[in-house]
Amino acid sequence: MFFRRRSTQAEYFDEPGRPEAETVAAFRELDRINLFYRFSHPFVSRLPSWLGRPRCEHLQILDVGAGTGLLGSRLSEWARRRGWDWRFTNLDSNPVALKTGAVAGGVTGSALQLPFPDNSFDLVVASQMTHHLDDVQVVQHWREAWRVTRDAIFICDLHRNPGLYAMLWVTLRLKRADQALVEDALLSVKRGFRCPEWRELAATAQIPGAKVSIYYGTRIVLQARKLAG
Repeated sequence: MFFRRRSTQAEYFDEPGRPEAETVAAFRELDRINLFYRFSHPFVSRLPSWLGRPRCEHLQILDVGAGTGLLGSRLSEWARRRGWDWRFTNLDSNPVALKTGAVAGGVTGSALQLPFPDNSFDLVVASQMTHHLDDVQVVQHWREAWRVTRDAIFICDLHRNPGLYAMLWVTLRLKRADQALVEDALLSVKRGFRCPEWRELAATAQIPGAKVSIYYGTRIVLQARKLAG
């Protein structure tokens, strides 16, 4: 069956030793694609109703695999318009990405060994970075996210299905995106996930009460809270 198993092929974007200028251009192009596909929408759509509006008034948030910090910038501005104070710490393993974004609160580090004490943040998020990991690493990534949050984790990634693959194939070619980015984007879908896989991984990571769901057919979401309510 098409896309029955997730691909283990490495993405070009993940190869070490790429020239800095090429990396900067790739991250900027990726940001444009993410904006086009409204990558922040699952967060603004679900977080207020899930956490509760009073809880959303003040949040210290860690974005794991933040890249240029675009998600944090977008969500901070969105929250500010509602009178809320969302403060982001952006963590990425690639210092070039953080430098490209030129946002405050950038930390170079690994999702598999977060350089923070237990219970450091109200909320830990990740957007479309989990598919870069193998299943063993996903479990460690989630355990670390769960360790450093005081309250909740909200992880969003690509839902592996032929419909999303076809939509990306058409859209990126119409936009005349760089060929390497097109190939990586399509491979990202093949490296994406389905709900039973994430439920099994969440159980292995010992994330209690984890809820896994699909967001408009294109994304898969894991959300879990330590606090009652």
